Amino acid sequence: MGFETVGFSVACTEEGGHMLMRGEGCRTLPLAGHVGFDSLPDQLVNKSVSQGFCFNIMCVGETGLGKSTLMDTLFNTKFEGEPATHTQPGVQLRSNTYDLQESHVGLKLTIVSTVGFGDQINKEDSYKPIVEFLDAQFEAYLQEELKIRRVLHTYHDSRIHVCLYFIAPTGHSLKSLDLMTMKKLDSKVNIIPIIAKSDAISKSELTKFKIKITSELVSNGVQIYQFPTDDESVAEINGTMNAHLPFAVVGSTEELKIGNKMMRARQYPWGTVQVENEAHCDFVKLREMLLRVNMEDLREQTHSRHYELYRRCKLEEMGFKDTDPDSKPFSLQETYEAKRNEFLGELQKKEEEMRQMFVQRVKEKEAELKEAEKELHEKFDRLKKLHQDEKKKLEDKKKSLDDEVNAFKQRKSAAELLQSQGSQAGGSQTLKRDKEKKK
Repeated sequence: MGFETVGFSVACTEEGGHMLMRGEGCRTLPLAGHVGFDSLPDQLVNKSVSQGFCFNIMCVGETGLGKSTLMDTLFNTKFEGEPATHTQPGVQLRSNTYDLQESHVGLKLTIVSTVGFGDQINKEDSYKPIVEFLDAQFEAYLQEELKIRRVLHTYHDSRIHVCLYFIAPTGHSLKSLDLMTMKKLDSKVNIIPIIAKSDAISKSELTKFKIKITSELVSNGVQIYQFPTDDESVAEINGTMNAHLPFAVVGSTEELKIGNKMMRARQYPWGTVQVENEAHCDFVKLREMLLRVNMEDLREQTHSRHYELYRRCKLEEMGFKDTDPDSKPFSLQETYEAKRNEFLGELQKKEEEMRQMFVQRVKEKEAELKEAEKELHEKFDRLKKLHQDEKKKLEDKKKSLDDEVNAFKQRKSAAELLQSQGSQAGGSQTLKRDKEKKK
């Protein structure tokens, strides 16, 4: 924007006692130099480059379809990670974050893999851990937004921007697991279906397989990500690439010498499959669409479509609304006050219910205690009466024994008296006999 002068047309306003009129003959203001607001895009670019970017990819597919190899091939980097096994009891999501640098642009790349997906005998609930993971990332971002002191400029956005759904190269039709999973995920993430290891089937079979997959996705109402065509600069290429979905890809980190160049390829006994040869597979198309052309749109769609849907549903569940029953604007403060009053009313109601319940429980407990006290008194009276009866019996028995003892003593005394009298009588007779003998 290097013009020298500019004419400003303004509406009829009054400032400082001077009237400015719209129309011909408006004053032309000379500029001393370059205006400079055409540098605003450069300022935004510089700021974004200094802050860096983040991009999160989720790879969903059965074990052994080459998900890790394709990621290594896409970014021309060997990402470290543990190999997945077929012995997982359930689906586990493994997330790894890497810091990449290309020229002066930094990218914080997060790759989420679904370990054990499709390996279980019962695959009915295989999609649930994936849905829960996606919702957890949305919830974390929502909680950060709802904070009083937000730090979104430094917050690591872990929301998934694209889901690469790996389809096994069967050549027939989609598995029910694939259809069900994509149907559950299409409202939460941008899905790009890809046919993994597409060199396993012939060209003619591959073409028919693509048509079959597209037909089944449409008939089952699965909404996959469509490359945007509203921007004139990319409308043509995106419109062409939409017709190539799903992409048939081959991944390889091995480099082979083909002609005079070293190229990434897969060597077979019957020939060589070149990864970056568009006649062999759609790897180049996927890389162009995913990284070079539509990466920002994927990020934007994640925020404006999928996250907004989650946020709206979550806030509606919490009771927040944009309009009242009369379709009038409803401010956040009014919503908060209404929700707060509703909550306080429910709290008071529950408090009253708990108080009534407490009073009722106290009354019931008092009745139980009174009944128990009555039973104890009755038991005490029974034991007391029983004790008195036993005591009376013992006293009667003691009296009887005392009478027997007294009678025994009387008999004993009489017997001793008789014995002593008998002894005295016997002694007098003996003395009399002795006297007679002496005579």
